[in-house]
Amino acid sequence: MKKKILIVIADYYEEIAKGLLNSSLKSIPKKSLIKIIRVPGVFEIPVTISKNIKRYDAFLALGCVIKGETPHFDFISSATTNAIMDLSVNYKKPIGNGVITCLNQRQAKARKEKGKEAVKAIFSILSQK
Repeated sequence: MKKKILIVIADYYEEIAKGLLNSSLKSIPKKSLIKIIRVPGVFEIPVTISKNIKRYDAFLALGCVIKGETPHFDFISSATTNAIMDLSVNYKKPIGNGVITCLNQRQAKARKEKGKEAVKAIFSILSQK
């Protein structure tokens, strides 16, 4: 059976987002039906998934948050992660969390392949009986 996968990608950091997306697309089984929705930042990912939660079998949340000089990083990272987890648990649908949180651009660039790990996570849940 074909699985319908929605990828919601925050492209605030375009180069990092591109790497996350490319690594995830290489890892999704070819028989899957994929739709991609782009959002400006990671904070918009959970609401976009929520609006589409009944239309897809699984979701990939992709994006990057880089720490700045204010606590904004902590608030955005926590709020986004908590909202993604709440959606996944409440709707019993896998959401691969490929939102990377980094201290600087160097760390982010080194982690832009993390999309494939989020794909592995959703397909491990989809394969459960």
